[in-house]
Amino acid sequence: MTPELREKCINTVRFLSADAIEAANSGHPGAPMGLADIGFVLWNKFLRYNPQDTTWINRDRFVLSGGHASMLLYSQLHLAGYDLSLEAIKQFRQWGQPTPGHPEYGLTPGVECTTGPLGNGFGNAVGMALGLKMLASRFNTPQHPILDGFVYTLCGDGDIQEGISAEAASLAGHLKLENLVVIYDYNNTSITGDIVLTMNEDVGGRFEACGWYVQHCDGHNHEELEVCIQNAKDQLLKPSLIIAQTILAKGAPNKAGDAAAHGAPLGKEEVRQAKEALGWPQEPTFFIPDDVRDVYKQRTADNIQTYNAWQALYQDWRTRHPALAKLWDDQMELKMPDNLFEKLIASVEGHEGATRQSSQLIIQEAARLIPSMIGGSADLEPSTLTLIKGAKSIVPASVQSNILPDPSFSGRNIHFGIREHAMGAITSGIYLAGGWFPFCSTFLVFSDYMRASIRLAALSKIPAVYVFTHDSFWVGEDGPTHQPIEQISSLRLIPNLNVWRPSDGLETAVVWAYALERPDGNMPSALILTRQGVKNLKRAANFDPKVIWKGGYVLTEASKTAPQITLISTGSEGSVVQTVRENLEEAGYATSHVSMPCVKRFKAQSAEYQESVLPKSSLKIAVEAGSTEIWYQCADHVIGIDQFGNAAPGNVLAEKYGFTADQITSKVKKWAQE
Repeated sequence: MTPELREKCINTVRFLSADAIEAANSGHPGAPMGLADIGFVLWNKFLRYNPQDTTWINRDRFVLSGGHASMLLYSQLHLAGYDLSLEAIKQFRQWGQPTPGHPEYGLTPGVECTTGPLGNGFGNAVGMALGLKMLASRFNTPQHPILDGFVYTLCGDGDIQEGISAEAASLAGHLKLENLVVIYDYNNTSITGDIVLTMNEDVGGRFEACGWYVQHCDGHNHEELEVCIQNAKDQLLKPSLIIAQTILAKGAPNKAGDAAAHGAPLGKEEVRQAKEALGWPQEPTFFIPDDVRDVYKQRTADNIQTYNAWQALYQDWRTRHPALAKLWDDQMELKMPDNLFEKLIASVEGHEGATRQSSQLIIQEAARLIPSMIGGSADLEPSTLTLIKGAKSIVPASVQSNILPDPSFSGRNIHFGIREHAMGAITSGIYLAGGWFPFCSTFLVFSDYMRASIRLAALSKIPAVYVFTHDSFWVGEDGPTHQPIEQISSLRLIPNLNVWRPSDGLETAVVWAYALERPDGNMPSALILTRQGVKNLKRAANFDPKVIWKGGYVLTEASKTAPQITLISTGSEGSVVQTVRENLEEAGYATSHVSMPCVKRFKAQSAEYQESVLPKSSLKIAVEAGSTEIWYQCADHVIGIDQFGNAAPGNVLAEKYGFTADQITSKVKKWAQE
């Protein structure tokens, strides 16, 4: 390829980006214009893809962690032949188009993950690299290296500065994920001006200290870029960071290197002058020369040849390893056994104790039945009880190369370390790699650290399971810093996230089954589990556990047809509320008891069902050891806690905060008499 044709390819990306942002009168031109060289080298020299099969498991993954540079990605996807039309690019950032301001997983073909808050894409990429290594360990054979893909990530100063990248980089270096290549766009410019205003650290030195292979290059010099990327691919025991010096908005005659080019259109006059300076036609806008299209068509054709050769290798592998092929099919489909629901219930039969202990039993049975199930904890497994017993742990890579089965990654237990934010993003990345159903765990109060990652998983419909234990002031002596008060209500506010707080072993089994079987689609689930022991709720002999999937159900009917009082409980409050109901019935109040492990699922039921559970004519009182406000959508009165907890034994706190059966009974009688 001649230097002139290379430059024409790069300018095509620059001006597709500039024209789209001008048409939208909104966007970030600086990054895609400055990164056009890197994007071109990656997509036309290294990235392995097939636009005709966007889910090809052995494709390379490209993660644009700085999602504001979305036009760089959309330009490459369009030119590479993905189902992303030029008209969609012309409608950049407009309603109903597959070209939103930041790339969104599931909306645009070729977008590997939703990257919004900076650094999250970095964490996703680490998870993808880990997930692919685990798949390779399970399915590769020396003669059939069917999984040898790389994860390429493009990030900027914002990604590097956000704490999540430090957490994720630390774990990636520890695990020696050599299939991960991160290119750091170092353009010396932040939104507020020169980068020295906020940052002067040795980023390369920091990553080297974490076990990364670090290189430096001119991000506009294609030869240097190619050498660095190839060196990164040749590494056998380290993830790679390439620090590429670039110029923000390169090609803009007056705004190149200027922070003003970061988050606002260049302006028609600046675009005109840029095109004039680079010999680009002023009209038509969104111009793509034929020889540029030919370059990308040839690269796509070469990639399809690689894809076809892989298909032959894959089919031979299937023929020679039928048992592995069957396991492969089950994993890729995230297949669940037909009797999962019943098996999980049976796993806790006769058990009574903390719901985290019930969950421990359930996890063992689920892992036995579901080969794709893997998980880990933020260094709290002895307390969250989430270890898959009998399974190995993921440990730092061995000296084997990328394509061979590596026993380091043959386990099912991931030790995330004390890195909750990264844990959330990495868990999503593992799912996005394909073939895995991941869960992760920590104490509920630390869910605040990973909220952004949970939100993006919910937005992306990634069905991860978050196991949060130590669910309330019942944590006791550790005090208010470790006693979650507002966290459950806060998590319930996230769209697409099912927040389950089961009351006993049966409910815990049923909600685990829901999280795994996903009857409402790929919605993630948060399981809120107790540290403290709980008693199993009393149920009728003909009770159908499937009703728990409705989110709220009548556990015990009132003694009369129409209840005068309806008590609502979740979690550990279930057993005490059951006692309160008995007290009220003895006092002559017709009282029903509703267990509501998931408010969101209950509110999704029909109006008729909701009325049958919570009659408008009854006095409705909710009891939960947490924030009260969210419960007023279901109840007339709420017994909860709207202040931070305190350091004392749990039973003392229960009395101080009014959660004993006698105290609740007294309050309910008072409200009933008003």
